[in-house]
Amino acid sequence: MADKDSSNTGARGLSGLIAALRRPSVHYSLASLLLIGFVSGIIFWGGFNTALEVTNTEQFCISCHEMRDNVYPEYQETVHYSNRTGVRATCPDCHVPKEWGYKMVRKIQASRELWGKMVGSIDTPEKFEAKRLTLARSEWKRMKNSDSRECRNCHSFDSMDTGKQKKRASVQHEMAIEDNMTCIDCHKGIAHHLPEDMTDEDWD
Repeated sequence: MADKDSSNTGARGLSGLIAALRRPSVHYSLASLLLIGFVSGIIFWGGFNTALEVTNTEQFCISCHEMRDNVYPEYQETVHYSNRTGVRATCPDCHVPKEWGYKMVRKIQASRELWGKMVGSIDTPEKFEAKRLTLARSEWKRMKNSDSRECRNCHSFDSMDTGKQKKRASVQHEMAIEDNMTCIDCHKGIAHHLPEDMTDEDWD
């Protein structure tokens, strides 16, 4: 008897749920509203993700003349742009995290740079050079705090065979491993010119 009552209760609960989903909410049933919400969510996420990917390309980065005329030519002279293996690290590879959470934080941080674009804080080579050290320090700090996360997308101490490296590189990397150092501790200026007004503290 108890099993029968339980079965009836379950049936009533299921039929009640179905009825609620079919019940009109002014003009549309709840099921229709859920379907509309689901489809709208997919469309929104698709558009959002597309916009995210578009702003995560080298072409987007150099669409502003501040980047195209100042740091991009420097980068084109480096091994990260052209090398014997044909593997290229683009702007977002070094400056934008791949993990979604970290990427969103970085995108929000970068949105503040729009104000600098609007007021023209680095819109001439002279203005850019005057702020080069400030900009570099900001990026060095970000990379230091993340343990050079973006560098490690391609480079890893665990994957290094220091025996195949040149003597100087081998010694330096062995020291870095022992001292728990991170890439940016030594590799400042690897893709862009170093600021002329750096101090000894910038190498600490």
